[in-house]
Amino acid sequence: MRERNMRKRRFLVLLMMLLVLPWGMSTAKAETFDRNHYIYDNAHLLTDDESAELQQVASEYGKERETAFIIITLDGTNGKDIVQYVEDFYDEHGPGYDQPHGNTAFLAIDMNERDVYLAGFKKAEQYLDDSRLDLIREELTPDLSGGQYFAAFSTFMNRAYEYMGIEPDVGNGSYTGNGSDVGNGSYMDNGSIVSPQVNNHYEFADQPSTTIFFRWWFQLIVSLIIAGVVVMIMAYGAGGRVTVNARTYMDSHRSKVVNQYDNFVRQTVTKQRKPSTNTNSGIGGGGGGGGVTRGGHSHSGSRGKF
Repeated sequence: MRERNMRKRRFLVLLMMLLVLPWGMSTAKAETFDRNHYIYDNAHLLTDDESAELQQVASEYGKERETAFIIITLDGTNGKDIVQYVEDFYDEHGPGYDQPHGNTAFLAIDMNERDVYLAGFKKAEQYLDDSRLDLIREELTPDLSGGQYFAAFSTFMNRAYEYMGIEPDVGNGSYTGNGSDVGNGSYMDNGSIVSPQVNNHYEFADQPSTTIFFRWWFQLIVSLIIAGVVVMIMAYGAGGRVTVNARTYMDSHRSKVVNQYDNFVRQTVTKQRKPSTNTNSGIGGGGGGGGVTRGGHSHSGSRGKF
């Protein structure tokens, strides 16, 4: 009996060790991770000077936006999908501006599969949502396709930095962090207001409209033109319809036409091949979006080819 209880205790201890061990290893990795390192050029696409310059930019931008801007280049992902690779990187290493698993923006490319993936975690998930990441990816993809990797990575840094200073969905109870958003789609840059060039899909503030469509005289002219067209259509249709046809003056009782019929002569069938639908997204094609890591961290995302 005593021996049986000892076996149960050993089994319970072993089970607890198996459950705690992966979590403990992950936590240890996150604690020892260098949160001041941002450029992981595993595919060796950058020169030392280019890598150092991007590292410096990421450090400066990160302090202003309280976000880690990370770039990863790969020559293969050991069989992982690139999205899974980025998710596991975040789970295992726990990057962030000032704490494990903090605000992080990713750009990852795999040279073997020609994949590119952008992702945002924590605050970056909201400020760099799927739509904004799509815009950034579409802008930098031509440089990736042309082998201009430093230019593409610089575009990511600059655009991600800009969007992290522009609060998304203004007035709709969105995330309000410690950013330096000053409204009207601008952000603070060393004490001065800078207006970034971003896509007009985002409306950052209500401005009085100056477009010609809201001028009273323009609306009056359009109304008169529409009224004139309606009157012309009504006048054209007011002449009545012609009701006379070939049988109006024909006396069917006295006519010598007693029967009519059609002869079937031939039938012609033509065939045309249905065009096939191209399912490949091609260069720069995108799809997918954000998700949740195996560690339970949600994120935004945008993926494509280059």
